[in-house]
Amino acid sequence: MAYDAEILVVGCGNVLFKDDGFGPATINVIEEQEKDRPLPENVMTIDAGTSAPHYIFSLPNPIWKKIIILDIADFGGSPGEIKKLEKSDVPVTKYQDPHSVSVADPLEELGEVEVVIIACQPEKVSSPFVEYGLSETVEKAIPKAIDMVYEEIQI
Repeated sequence: MAYDAEILVVGCGNVLFKDDGFGPATINVIEEQEKDRPLPENVMTIDAGTSAPHYIFSLPNPIWKKIIILDIADFGGSPGEIKKLEKSDVPVTKYQDPHSVSVADPLEELGEVEVVIIACQPEKVSSPFVEYGLSETVEKAIPKAIDMVYEEIQI
């Protein structure tokens, strides 16, 4: 793990709420493939879970140039569809964590850091009921999301 990383790839979500675990699952696959598809030395991956993103995004790090966020978002697509979103695309009132804190606020704290969101349209989010495991459509979307991460880090 590169602690002096210029690019941060963050998987957000709760693995206990069905498709909300997309971000952490994608980070796990990236890390498993590291031997065959290594990331550059200037890239760090983090499974941020549920509330950790608010802390990570608000931590000042003068060397971060780009943050790539992997998460679900309801953008009106088909289940499993992947879409690249910019920081300005995050709806302030609709894109919230389980504690109802808007994600847009900590993203704004990042200032000039480039933020890219690789979002997956969920099929099912089971919150507040525990349901472990991704739906088949979302699980099949992980390779495309990973390819998009690699495109963003330009390798």
